[in-house]
Order: sequence, then structure tokens, then C-alpha cells
Amino acid sequence: MKVVVAMDSLKGSLSSLRAGNAIREGILRAMPETEVCVRPVADGGEGTVEALALGMNGHIETITASDPLGRPIDCSYGILADNQTAIIEMAAAAGLTLLSPDERNPLHTTTYGVGELIYDAISKGCRRFIIGIGGSATNDGGVGMLQALGYGILDKNSCQVPFGAAGLKEIEQITDTSVIPELRECHFRIACDVNNPLCGPNGCSAVFGPQKGADTDMVFQMDQWLKSYASICTQNFPHVDAEFPGTGAAGGLGFAFLTFTHSVLESGIKIVLEETGLENYIQEADIVITGEGCLDAQTVMGKAPMGVARIAQKYNKTVIAFAGCVTEDATLCNAHGIHAFFPILRKISTLNDAMLPDVAAQNLSDTAEQVFRLIHAIK
Repeated sequence: MKVVVAMDSLKGSLSSLRAGNAIREGILRAMPETEVCVRPVADGGEGTVEALALGMNGHIETITASDPLGRPIDCSYGILADNQTAIIEMAAAAGLTLLSPDERNPLHTTTYGVGELIYDAISKGCRRFIIGIGGSATNDGGVGMLQALGYGILDKNSCQVPFGAAGLKEIEQITDTSVIPELRECHFRIACDVNNPLCGPNGCSAVFGPQKGADTDMVFQMDQWLKSYASICTQNFPHVDAEFPGTGAAGGLGFAFLTFTHSVLESGIKIVLEETGLENYIQEADIVITGEGCLDAQTVMGKAPMGVARIAQKYNKTVIAFAGCVTEDATLCNAHGIHAFFPILRKISTLNDAMLPDVAAQNLSDTAEQVFRLIHAIK
């Protein structure tokens, strides 16, 4: 029997690969003759760098970059074995979780560190990029990232505007004379799972600004400044489209990528599944294993386990899912290609104890063992 294990990470507990290897151990205890292949999976958010870089014979680079408030912070990104592809999570440098609640203020938070990560990867030979842009603390329209790459986002005195959304109101002109030359050779696949435009009632300021610390007045101001920024961009970049779905992602970072670089916005799980070639492995499998930290109704809305299940459906494969916990509405997963799912918690426990990596790994392994003992008995 051939089994492919393609687990998403259990956020805050286990990486994709450690979760997959724990399941592999349990399967082999029950059925030692089974051929088990563990493949990395992520949806473009947290865990994507580790899943892709380490799961595809790459390595992790760590540099000092700027956090959302411009302070130095150690940031990691991945480089795949071909040395041409970089995997970056923008949240590593500009994520909301890097700030305490009282530090969250999108008027001052910047994406500059994201540009520093890209610049470093370019200097090391990367020309292909996979970038997840979820979990941002910013609403600067990607201006900070552009400044780090050499764009002149200039005020009336021809000086770089300040960091943060507040800098948007100072923009008078945009220049590209100092942009790192290699940027024109680079291509970006942007993992983006929101469809918000840059501005308006469904734009980034109105929808995501409050969770980043914006009050009602700030939301209105930022929206107006972003409109002005987009208008200025049209002077030198005729293909500007602030209404394009996803331009409002990550506080307008989606807009910056589409306007200033060779980029496409795509579903995060679509990118990961294609880059890892998971379909080739699933075709040869008898059983496919997937799962995540919490299996619920949102799982069917494009999360990693559903992406795995949809591929398996194409080849009529049996799909089993494991999860740290499941909700009542997780039964929707059964109608979308997951034949059976199993919560792994094996005794009453606090959440903190259940999420301890060694505990979670053991629970995954033990649950997988019992499921495959049943499979073995039936066969």
C-alpha cells in the first residue's frame, strides 16, 4: 500500500513536515510494509517558508531586517535547491504579531523589511519569488517595500516620504532611477486569498484597518491617501488598476506588487500544490492523508486540506484527515472530498498542553496508528 501524507502545519505546535512524519510513524507501527511519502503543504500563510524550503531540499536564510516600526529584527526566508527561488512570508518582517497591542498603528507601520528580504534574496541570485502576504500590520500601500528596493517615493522636497500610511499623504512623485537593476528580471507569485480592492468600502483601510489599530478617522484618511497614491502611480505606470481583486491585500501590498513588479496574485494553496508537484505523488497513492490544527467549515474555503482533497478527488483516492480539534460544522468537509476525519486529542487536556509539540506529535502518531490498524483489519 502507498500512502501520501500532506499535512498542513498545526499552527503554534507542529510544522507541516513534523506533523507528517508523526503520522508516518503511526502508520508504520500498524502496517510496517506500507510505503509512506511525506510531502510539505501550506496555504501561503504561516509555515509556508518551512514547508517549502525544507520540504523541497532548500535551506533557510536569516538576516537582520526592519520590523513594522523600523526596528532591527532577525527575519528568515527560504531558498529552494535551484538557488533561483526564494520563499518569503511578509509577516516575518511586517506581521501584526510582531507588535504588542499598544504598538499597532497603521499610520506608522511599514513594509520596508519586506523589501529588505527581497533585496537580500536578489543579491543571492534569486529571480523567482513565492511570497505570502497574509497577517500584515501595515496599510502603507507597499511603499516601504518599494523604498527598500530603490524606488523614490518622494515628497515635495524630493525626499523619501516617512514610513507608514502617514507617508502616503506626502507623495508628490515616484521615480525608478535607483531601483535595483535585477528587479526587472524577477517574477513573483503572490499568495493572496482575499479579493479586496485597494480603496473604498471594501478596500484595505475599511476592512482590515481596524484590526491593525485604525480608528474611524484614520480609516477615512488612509483610504483617501491611497486613492491619491494610486492616481500618482498612473503618471508613470499606465497599467495601474486599483480595483483589481487583491490589490487591497496586506494593506495595499498586493497593489504595489502588481504595479511595480512582474507579479501575479494567486491562491496560496494553488501555488504550493503546483510548486511541490503534489499531484504527481497523489496519482500513485492508495490513501491520502491531510489535515490541519482545526478542521471546520472554513476548511472548505480554500485551505490546504481542501486543496489536497480536490487533487485526490480527480483520481478517486481515499482521503483521511487528522486535526487537533474539529467543530460540528466540519462535516462539510465530508461533502468536499474528505472521506473521514479524526480529532487527535486522546484525553482531557488544557489547550496549552495539547499544543506542546511533543504531545501533539505523539497524539498524531497514536491516532494514525489506530486508524491504520482498522484499515489493516478490514483489508
